[in-house]
Amino acid sequence: MRNIFTSLLFCFAIIGFSISQTRYVDEVFTNLDIDSSVLYAENISVLAGTPVPTGVSVIPALEMEIYRPAGDTVAERPLIIHMHTGTFLPIILNGNPTGTRFDAATSMMCQGYAKRGYVVANIEYRLGWNPMDSTQALRAGSLMKAVYRGIQDAKSCVRYFRKDYENGNTYGIDTSKIILSGQGSGGWIALGYATVDKLAEIQLPKFLDVSSGTPVALLDTAVIGDWDGYGGYTATNAPIGAPVLNIENHAGYSNDVHCVLSMGGGIGDLSWLEAGDVPMVAVHCPTDPTAIYTTGDVSVQQIGIVTTDISGSYDVIKEANTLGNNDVFLNQTYTDAYSLAATAANNAAQGMVDLGGTTVGAPVNNLFPYITGNPYESSPWDVWDTTILHAVVAPLVGATPAQVTAANANGLTSNPDMSIMKAMAYVDSTLGYFCRRAALATGLITTASIDEVNLNDVIYMYPVPAGNQLTISSNATNINSVEIYSITGKMAFNKLNINANTVELNDLNLPSGVYIVKSNTPIGTSSKRLIIQ
Repeated sequence: MRNIFTSLLFCFAIIGFSISQTRYVDEVFTNLDIDSSVLYAENISVLAGTPVPTGVSVIPALEMEIYRPAGDTVAERPLIIHMHTGTFLPIILNGNPTGTRFDAATSMMCQGYAKRGYVVANIEYRLGWNPMDSTQALRAGSLMKAVYRGIQDAKSCVRYFRKDYENGNTYGIDTSKIILSGQGSGGWIALGYATVDKLAEIQLPKFLDVSSGTPVALLDTAVIGDWDGYGGYTATNAPIGAPVLNIENHAGYSNDVHCVLSMGGGIGDLSWLEAGDVPMVAVHCPTDPTAIYTTGDVSVQQIGIVTTDISGSYDVIKEANTLGNNDVFLNQTYTDAYSLAATAANNAAQGMVDLGGTTVGAPVNNLFPYITGNPYESSPWDVWDTTILHAVVAPLVGATPAQVTAANANGLTSNPDMSIMKAMAYVDSTLGYFCRRAALATGLITTASIDEVNLNDVIYMYPVPAGNQLTISSNATNINSVEIYSITGKMAFNKLNINANTVELNDLNLPSGVYIVKSNTPIGTSSKRLIIQ
């Protein structure tokens, strides 16, 4: 799968900033070195109740691609460990057209991080849970165990790099600056990694099965191991006749991290957050139907509620701010387009009702709400190719053509205007927002005010050259109005009262030639050259 996906994904160029070219914030490298299919751990998953070793059947091997900026002269670079989306089941079989580390958005994210000077590990983690279990408690327990196993895997990966550092530092990383980044279910892993560190936290009343009358822990560390990936039913600890359910990887090395970046993730309970947790930053759609923006139930199409009272980015980041965990971001002046756009989006989100039925409150720092106008938007950065899904991916996971068609339709339900241009814009916005804050959290930069807004870099037009139709889109601010001038300075076209981040002009009727397009926004005016054929 890797080679076929990579050949497709590398044709996607990331749209980047070139304002002041600050390493770790802006793209400063063009070419990358990539180590493919690096095995970082081995373990046991559970698929429909049956233990399955990683790399067997549809359970992926715990492999990763490692991206490094080519020609870099810095000996030790910060490490970002990135985790893809997928609802903890194989792509297509999860009912979605995404769910692998070779997804287009995941590849673009990792390339974008590496071009900014980070070393990036794009990792697989264990899949497997049973959404069709007989009771809501069993379904909840099955999903929680999947998240938990993902946390164990991510910690094994961190320890892998620390072990490697002490044995030659193959990849040139700085182990004092390790950052977790995740999309969707990967965001759940990242947030859980940073917050779960006590047995009581995973044995709250809502995490107990009381159907038999006697409370039973849905997460039994004596069986599946602790949150660091130690113990449980190992090869030496499993009772006679019991299956091995955990393999300890790279024991004895630290799995500390220093910052978490979450795209549409959540945590099992707000009480998991405590003062002293690492800084957290998030992007999230208030319209997300699965990972509720505030706090609500996790539901899966066709089976209903899986687990209850799960907190999404709004409540998580608000609490992290209140606890002082994000104080490193305070007393900064953010003049970049992404931060200004996040401020505007927070203001616009106030008063919205999320799909958990909660009215969104006052703006929250360190959170970028993505408001796209689609009623069930959850991951506007996603993009996929149905031809590849049918011809390449389906045979690898044993999916039928009908399942591919259903997965594609499900993806379009929340992302009906899915396109490569849209995905690139939201990946760029995410990296632009995240990287500045990750660099602050890890001491790579000491001030946020390292560049000024350059609207020409955040407003896009397509197709170019154009004919009678032209789309103008911004990933940083709304567009209030558009004016098109001939090369002699005469106004040839204008459209007023737009107030949206995308405008489609379908009636230009302009003679062939060169024009200047001015897009007026609340934070300034962009001027771009346009050729009409």
